[in-house]
Amino acid sequence: MSNVIESNLRQCEDLAVEGWALLVGAKPAETSLVRREGDAAVRSNTPDLSSPQLNASHDHGAVPFEPDMRTASIDDDAPSENRQPLGGWAKRLLDLMVASTALILAGPILVLIPLLIKATTGGPVLFVHRRIGFNGKAFDCYKFRTMVPNAEEVLERHLSCNPQAAQEWAANQKLSCDPRILFFGRMLRKSSLDELPQLFNILRGDMSCVGPRPVVADELQRYGAASHEYLKTRPGLTGLWQINGRNTTEYSHRVLLDTQYVGAWSLRRDLSILLRTIPAMLKFDQTS
Repeated sequence: MSNVIESNLRQCEDLAVEGWALLVGAKPAETSLVRREGDAAVRSNTPDLSSPQLNASHDHGAVPFEPDMRTASIDDDAPSENRQPLGGWAKRLLDLMVASTALILAGPILVLIPLLIKATTGGPVLFVHRRIGFNGKAFDCYKFRTMVPNAEEVLERHLSCNPQAAQEWAANQKLSCDPRILFFGRMLRKSSLDELPQLFNILRGDMSCVGPRPVVADELQRYGAASHEYLKTRPGLTGLWQINGRNTTEYSHRVLLDTQYVGAWSLRRDLSILLRTIPAMLKFDQTS
């Protein structure tokens, strides 16, 4: 019976996500195009997890963990282990309550932002990118688009012409001066409003309200042995990284925060992080 209920709930959630995407102007063709581009990016950037040459020694910001990527399955069809995500049903219930309430409160913003994106930049409203979730299962992570449509080309060109930027990208997977980001997109990032569509990821069960940062496939190798901890839970819309410096936090420290979160998880701590996220979001991120 529980499996039937869960299946029906998942179908309703999928319909809600697709219906909202159509409502705000993300045409099916556009959304599919972005998803295909995201899939291609994952395939091209996904490391060979069986290769003995795989290491992160070239990354200046690599964390001091011994790489052991045998735990990092990124295959969509890989069989999952018979285990529950961190926190079980208590955490899942909190996720559903918080995400549902937030969607109701943020309803007008979820309609206004897509209209502004269409009016100022055109193109797709949503950026759909593959991220690694619980047990190594990849999922489509939703964000409002904040970059130029040809973001990957712009990034590659910028890094090839700017060694200092290339070094910064290798260390942190972020740039303090990112040429891909649109003016309106920069404001969305500073306020974290670009991540509001991830509330639908939470309803779908891909993400949690609180958890580690959602990472892409080639990023997970930098977690090394800490990937064991990352794969124990769903990635979060917020977490210790969000309330402890956000983009100003060094990559190695972000990994440490994710590991600490999993090791010391409690429902009370999740509630504390959620409450501390509110003032953190009100402070505009100066490095986005």
